[in-house]
Amino acid sequence: MMGGLSPGQVVLAAPEWLVNAAILAAVALAVLVWSYWRSRSGWVGFLAAALKTAAIAALALCLLEPLFRGMRPRPQSNLFLLVADNSRSLEIHDRGSRSTRGATLKRQLSQQASWRTRLDQDFDVRPYAFNVRLQPTPDYDSLTFQGDASALAGSLELLAERFRGRPIAGVLLFTDGNATDLTDKIDWRRLPPVYPVVLGADAELVDVSVSRVSVSQTNFEAAPVTILAEVQCQGLAGRSLVLTVSDEAGKLIERRPVKGPADGQTLTERFLLRPERQGVSFYTVQAALAGEEQLADRPEKSAEATLLNNRRLATVDRGGGPYRVLYICGRPNWEFKFLRRALVEDEEVELVGLVRIAKKEPKFTFRGRQGESTNPLYRGFGNQADEDAEQYDEPVLLRLGIEDPEELKDGFPKSADTLFAYHAVIVDDIEAKFFTQEQMSLLQQFVSQRGGGFLMLGGLNAFAKGGYQRTPVAELLPVYLDRVAAPQSPEGLKLQLTREGWLQPWVRLRTTEEDEQRRLAEMPLFKIVSGASAIKPGAAVLARVEASDGPDQPALVVQQFGRGRTAAMMIGDGWRWNLRRKEAGESDLEKAWRQLVRWLVADVPKRVEAEPRRDPDDPNQPLEIAVGVRDESFEPLDNAAVSITVKTPDDREIELAAEPSERTAGEYRTNFASRAAGAYRASIVAKAEDASEIGRREIGWASEPAPDELRTLQPNRALLERIASETGGELVALDELDDFVAQLPNRKLPVVEPWTYPLWHQWKVFLFAIGCLAGEWGLRRWKGLP
Repeated sequence: MMGGLSPGQVVLAAPEWLVNAAILAAVALAVLVWSYWRSRSGWVGFLAAALKTAAIAALALCLLEPLFRGMRPRPQSNLFLLVADNSRSLEIHDRGSRSTRGATLKRQLSQQASWRTRLDQDFDVRPYAFNVRLQPTPDYDSLTFQGDASALAGSLELLAERFRGRPIAGVLLFTDGNATDLTDKIDWRRLPPVYPVVLGADAELVDVSVSRVSVSQTNFEAAPVTILAEVQCQGLAGRSLVLTVSDEAGKLIERRPVKGPADGQTLTERFLLRPERQGVSFYTVQAALAGEEQLADRPEKSAEATLLNNRRLATVDRGGGPYRVLYICGRPNWEFKFLRRALVEDEEVELVGLVRIAKKEPKFTFRGRQGESTNPLYRGFGNQADEDAEQYDEPVLLRLGIEDPEELKDGFPKSADTLFAYHAVIVDDIEAKFFTQEQMSLLQQFVSQRGGGFLMLGGLNAFAKGGYQRTPVAELLPVYLDRVAAPQSPEGLKLQLTREGWLQPWVRLRTTEEDEQRRLAEMPLFKIVSGASAIKPGAAVLARVEASDGPDQPALVVQQFGRGRTAAMMIGDGWRWNLRRKEAGESDLEKAWRQLVRWLVADVPKRVEAEPRRDPDDPNQPLEIAVGVRDESFEPLDNAAVSITVKTPDDREIELAAEPSERTAGEYRTNFASRAAGAYRASIVAKAEDASEIGRREIGWASEPAPDELRTLQPNRALLERIASETGGELVALDELDDFVAQLPNRKLPVVEPWTYPLWHQWKVFLFAIGCLAGEWGLRRWKGLP
């Protein structure tokens, strides 16, 4: 039952004696008054009469059997939960305190504390501790305060669920309130009464923290990775700080002195870097007071309250390759030479060339020997048999960079499984009639369905001049192929970046605007540019060519098409750029080629894709690893076998098997709990039903609960007040626990019982009556009264 407890009340067990007792008392008092009135004894008589009156009243009251009655908690029938925070934030020394918050908590939770003894008498006390998860604890002396998170909300909800239907009198919560699992979905009103005991002082501490790091990647070759670090300070406004970025081996990448921001403000710093290796890499961003960069192992010597929130890991994934790019051109040219030379330096990109060195021609018997059907021009390169060599009515194609002799043996791919093996296709100076209608439709599917990249270069046989109007390839391109005159200029055409081009890092080649402007001014003038009447909706012009006596024309146009992306490079003589290459230094043309190709393949999906996923509503939940697998036509594959090997920060390897998802076709999932803080790597291997390997993928993530736990050092008093208010509890001061526990029986409790105390059946009552009568008799004898 639920009852409100209040102080005891006096009730009469024999109210039927009320009239008789009143009559007897009245008669006795009347006789007493008449007796002392006759004696004329003065103040002595008055005092004696008062004593006898009190004795008569007490004896008359005993006839009514007065009882002292009330309600009290039934001993050991109500649960009372003790929940203590065991996270790292309790290792902090508050200003002016010699002991940590945790040491203070241990003293208060001692079994010898008087409030613990009183609480154990009235309630069934269940002690718990929480950090990453909730755990029962028999002895609070074993608290270590090494937890990397504070699952405060989850712990309270778990307790409410675990004891649902049981009589919970309340929850005494010892914490600083800095929870790491707060979400907007928490309904505190579903919890039993919570009585938070706030640990820690509200005074601000001296501290530097890296509150957040984020990584963005571009195809800008000089610095393809940008790490954005956000730093917050307390009590260090204007002080000298040092931000450093180092790699996994501890090698210092950059050291940057800065000034500490004001309290409540965030300092944002960007670091540009170029990873030395492909794949997954981890970089450490650290903020420290000037002169304290090396105190990570000696925190007691630091002026900061804690050093555990001074660093964070940034995960950089430059893997996913090798990317295969198919280049097809109608004749040997300079563009292919410089493109091939540029991509030799890129370990992640493989260029496969299909170069036509002779067009197909009519077959004339007088051009060969009697009965000869093959083209002697091509047959001479290896003396192939007639059935292997190109015929007179077939083009002569040269294959470069192929992986095996069968690759592209029949020319441009004619099936999806062959073409979809590439990540991007570059078409240069070749007419539309080279492709069949089916091959051009396949190119469209390659971009829209497979998600590949497509680039057409300008030239004498490209765009409108190549006859691509009203073809599936024309639908891919970001420009309309209406017949328009190509821009002409006797002096040549000058390349300039548009506003959109300046915003794209892969279009620029210099790190500063001044240097980029100088580079554009020094570029050569171009002579060959394909004309375009307009760009398509959704396309973006990144560069234009300027003619001295005519309107500007688009030079580089890009757009999204289905799952992929397409680009049109209208310039047909970009090789002129390399003719001004300096003897010392890097070729700008080759660098531009690498950045453009990297942009083409950057977001092209592979047959095996993987990503780690965290629950934003509950970061303490295990990480989910999601793996997507596709077949050769890039359709979802549901019968694959996916194995995952996770390498932990302590160099252990854990084998996992991903199970098919019930919601998404071709997706496989598994959960992994990151127990230790640090960097994690996962190697994924997907195999087909016949045990053949489909593909591999490597991903990485960082587990850093300590910086999140120590994001704020002051206690979150507002949160604890809200919890107490919405659950029907109240805030309790640490030094008022004895008074709080003493008042608990007077609160609203689930299980109570009545109690009765018979006042009349007590020796003290009769002793009082006898004492009053004896006193009255003594006074009369002392003064000689009758």
